Amino acid sequence: MLVVDDDGIKGECILSDPSDGIVEILSLAVLPGYQRRGYGRALIRGASSYLQGRASVLRVGTGDSPLTVPFYEECGFVRSFVIPRFFIEHYDHPIIEGGVQLVDKVYLEMKIPG
Repeated sequence: MLVVDDDGIKGECILSDPSDGIVEILSLAVLPGYQRRGYGRALIRGASSYLQGRASVLRVGTGDSPLTVPFYEECGFVRSFVIPRFFIEHYDHPIIEGGVQLVDKVYLEMKIPG
């Protein structure tokens, strides 16, 4: 787990154990009042830096949302694969993000600099 502490904790990032050189972001969250201030990007940079020499790829799975996918792409992630209908088949209620119902789960990856 990584946290960003700027006069108090503002966000967190939980990473999986490395598997075949791949580490997955299991959770990345920034407190609502501190979003869009660079804390999420700082967590991504911190994770990438921490993983140098420990893993070759950082992966994240998220809903195909107009809020989260562009954030990860701006951080240097590229789309890797999609699980169609993930949110329809695994949740008993609609998941809405940014005014859009999530259907597919999108995985994005970033190479960790060696």
